[in-house]
Amino acid sequence: MSIYHKVIGEGYPIVKLHGWTLDHQVMLHAMEPLFEKRSGWKRIYIDLPGMGHSESQPSIQNSDDILEAILRLLDEIIPGQNFIICGNSYGGYIARGIVRSRQDTVRGLLLMAPMTIPEFDEREVPQQTVLLRDSNLISHLSPKEADEFCSMGVVQGQTEWERFRNEILLPSKQTNNVFLNHIRQNGYGFTFDISSKVEYPTLIITGRQDNVVGYHDAWRLIEDYPRATFAVLDMAGHNLQIEQTDVFNALVHNWLNRLESVNF
Repeated sequence: MSIYHKVIGEGYPIVKLHGWTLDHQVMLHAMEPLFEKRSGWKRIYIDLPGMGHSESQPSIQNSDDILEAILRLLDEIIPGQNFIICGNSYGGYIARGIVRSRQDTVRGLLLMAPMTIPEFDEREVPQQTVLLRDSNLISHLSPKEADEFCSMGVVQGQTEWERFRNEILLPSKQTNNVFLNHIRQNGYGFTFDISSKVEYPTLIITGRQDNVVGYHDAWRLIEDYPRATFAVLDMAGHNLQIEQTDVFNALVHNWLNRLESVNF
């Protein structure tokens, strides 16, 4: 099965999974700057099935099947190796499925604005809020661009727009929407409980103004992770790594330091 993945560097495997309709670029742009002065890590960026460069497959009918496809890929590229897993939004949901299925080899976890409850109307999310807005910029966007950007942007400036366009809006155009809509209707949530203990350094970062998945539901995971740092970032929505890059970087550096103290 053709699942696109990009590998950068050599060393301890750290696997990155993006959110729904996106591709590996959202994780690549968020994470690669953190490894500029840090060696010993093999970064594996994956495009989930039907997204980015990964093909949709008739055999994949639901999220259970997506999880199985990623597990098969990992068994091929890092067979039996210990590894770290990172997931953004829906990728965080898949990451937790991987933790449950590979408890013997997962040695750390990062959840960025994780989806924890598949059904939108069952999530506890704050009202949409805009805290910083460049009205001149917004007025120069096309109606569709403005609508996409403003629907989740808490900080709506030039830098945020450019990253949103390049890392989220443009990659989403490669998505096989028919395939993903089928999964949404046929089994967006797993058919089994994915809660499981992670005894290794964990980081959960959420946005205080995230109107897509919120922060409240992710807090309920905290007791599963005795080595977890949990952060709720103000002036940050679902794309918190774009809107609060400095704080995001500091938290992830701290997490990587903790991982290195345990695993290296």
